[in-house]
Amino acid sequence: MAILLKGAPAAAKLTEQALQRSESLRSQGIAPTLAIVRMGERDDDLAYQRGAQKRCEKAQVEVKVYALPEDASQSELLSLIQKLNDDNSIHGVLIMRPMPKHIDDEAVTNALSPEKDVDGITPGAMAALYAARESGFAPCTARACVEILKHYEIPLLGRQAVVVGRSLVIGKPVSQLLLKENMTVTTCHSRSQNLEDICKRADIIVAAAGKAGMITADFLSEGQTVLDVGIHSTPEGGLCGDVKTEEAAEIVYAVTPVPGGVGAVTSSVLALHVVTAAERISKKER
Repeated sequence: MAILLKGAPAAAKLTEQALQRSESLRSQGIAPTLAIVRMGERDDDLAYQRGAQKRCEKAQVEVKVYALPEDASQSELLSLIQKLNDDNSIHGVLIMRPMPKHIDDEAVTNALSPEKDVDGITPGAMAALYAARESGFAPCTARACVEILKHYEIPLLGRQAVVVGRSLVIGKPVSQLLLKENMTVTTCHSRSQNLEDICKRADIIVAAAGKAGMITADFLSEGQTVLDVGIHSTPEGGLCGDVKTEEAAEIVYAVTPVPGGVGAVTSSVLALHVVTAAERISKKER
């Protein structure tokens, strides 16, 4: 039976790191602060907001929520973003996405200051990620994958990773983060040929295709570590991921549960990013 790589222990460790650094900043009169920008009242946005607020509270990171009506204009949203860019008391900005259809996503991501982009959505943050520079932040969920692997001391150096998914939110950035760890990375997607065989040869699989139960026993082999980034509602009212966890648990070395796996670490990464942003901004101001 596979080891379950639960997110809670990794999240607690990251939160403790954020707390220690936050306390150091507060001793200098700096209160790390996150602004959450939300349009409308989508259930998943509200759930993520609550989780982020709870985690930030544990790390002594202040949170300010800026909630706009779902039908607010793009100019209103861009005006708010500019206000947050100019506010020296705000160190990180999290914009809930996807946004309503009448909002130009590209205009929004271009408007946000890269130094306050704690979830890696701006072109500046992406450029830093792909150039392996420390000036930007990776998307929180992508970094959460790497943090879980490190917490459980899963060997990475020189090993084979397969990332199933190519989104800018998870697939592409997690591929870059694993390359930075000196892994050999293959990025696949739903149209990749012989996907089962490619996955079977991997040491580590990151399932981020956004398709419930896509990764079955046919994709897996003994000794693998599987990170399941997907989260979907089941007809019974529960949650599942991109991996058939019951099947994986009978084959692989380790697998993350859904819920309670990668998602549990994401908000801790967010808090740590806000603290890091506060450190960088305060250093720049000095």
